[in-house]
Amino acid sequence: MSQGVRKEPGLKGELRMDANEYLPLRDVVFNTLRQAILRGEMEPGERLMEIQLAQKLGVSRTPIREAIRKLELEGLVVMIPRKGAEVAHITEKDMRDVLEVRATLEELAVKLACRNMNDEIIADLRKANKVFESAVMSKDVVTIVEADVKFHDIIYRATDNDRLIQIINNLREQMYRYRLEYIKDARTHASLIAEHNEIIKQIAAQNVEAAQKDMYKHIYNQERGILKVLEKEA
Repeated sequence: MSQGVRKEPGLKGELRMDANEYLPLRDVVFNTLRQAILRGEMEPGERLMEIQLAQKLGVSRTPIREAIRKLELEGLVVMIPRKGAEVAHITEKDMRDVLEVRATLEELAVKLACRNMNDEIIADLRKANKVFESAVMSKDVVTIVEADVKFHDIIYRATDNDRLIQIINNLREQMYRYRLEYIKDARTHASLIAEHNEIIKQIAAQNVEAAQKDMYKHIYNQERGILKVLEKEA
C-alpha cells in the first residue's frame, strides 16, 4: 500500500491555539496539534517541523517536542529516521486494530446498557439521534462526527461501569480519526441514522443479543467503508 509523498508543513487553515489557563502549555499545544490532525487540517505525510510550529503557535520548541512525543504514543505521528516527525498515514492494520477493539468494547457496552435501561435513557438516545440527523443536514463533517460521539457516549454512561468508560476514553482520539474518515463519505449518513435507530430499538426492548449484533454491524460497516477509501488511495 502506497504511503504517499511526504509533505512540508502547509496547513489548510490557520493553526490557532486555544488558550486554557487550567492546562499546562504543553497540554494546550498537544491538544491543538491533535485536533489539527484529527480534523484533517494537518494531512497524512505532512512533516511536523518544530521551529515552524513553534512560530505559528507562539511558543518555544520544548512544548512542541513534548506534544510530538505524545502524538507518537497515540499513533497519530510517526518518527522517520533522518527526517523527523510526520503525520501518520491511516493504514489498514492500524484501522483494523482500533476497530476490532472498539467493536468488542461497544458490544460489551450495549450489553451492560440493556440491563440498566430506562425511559429517560431511551429518550436521551432518541434525542441524540435527532441531533445527529440535524448535524447531517448541516453537511459539516466535524459537527456530524461530534453528534455521533455524543450518541455513543449516552450508551457508555448507561453501562454504569467506570472502568469500561475509562478504557473507551483512552481509545477515543484514535476512534475519532476513523469516524471522521468514514463520515466524510456523505453516502454513509442515511445508513448511520438507520443503524442508530435500530440500536435504540433493541436497547429499549432490552434485547441484548440483537443489540450486540446491530452494534457489531454498525462498527463493521465503518471498517468496510474505510477499507474502500484506502483501496482507492493505494
